Amino acid sequence: MLLQPTQRTKLDESDDLMFYQSPRFVTHVDEGFIQQLMDLYRERLQPGMRIFDMMSSWVSHLPDEMTFEHVEGHGMNEAELARNPRLDRYFVQNLNEHQTLPLADASFDAVLNTVSVQYLQHPEAVFAEIYRVLKPGGIAIVSFSNRMFYQKAIAAWRDNSEAGRVELVKRYFASVPGFSTPEIVAHQSSVPPILQMMGLGGSDPFYAVIAERMERLA
Repeated sequence: MLLQPTQRTKLDESDDLMFYQSPRFVTHVDEGFIQQLMDLYRERLQPGMRIFDMMSSWVSHLPDEMTFEHVEGHGMNEAELARNPRLDRYFVQNLNEHQTLPLADASFDAVLNTVSVQYLQHPEAVFAEIYRVLKPGGIAIVSFSNRMFYQKAIAAWRDNSEAGRVELVKRYFASVPGFSTPEIVAHQSSVPPILQMMGLGGSDPFYAVIAERMERLA
């Protein structure tokens, strides 16, 4: 077992759908983070791909100049997803209650998860689903910073350092046979975290953990 039961707990154990029922038309990271994410997408995604934007909202941060065959969205608030101009289709699902995605096997070239991985209580099952819906050679990009809804992040995330959180996401990928060795992109803030949280300067740190779906050996 990757996580112990106590590591999956949240400070706020109320229904997640209730927590997210009111739309939040804000960005949860700063402009520096968003620019780095868009630059990463420019490097790793290709026009014409089929994209699954998991745990999305009203914005996907996909580069404006890139056109994709299809962008499927998933999230917890329908009003936010409906406003997202990049989504061709979307669905609402609480992954902490139901991990199986209503998506076909090997149907996407890329799966994206932006500043949301910290809320997954059953990451092993969700990452197995990411693998399942990716095409062979498809890419998964999980990006995050140090911001979160603290009361909804799991204990394993809350209690870890930033470096420890990177290792945690690497372990999520490693829990699924068939993913490549994860690649790490990290740009840490030059300001100590305590000062940054107090609003005393600095930019949001940027982390991305990237892996590809490899074919399992027979």
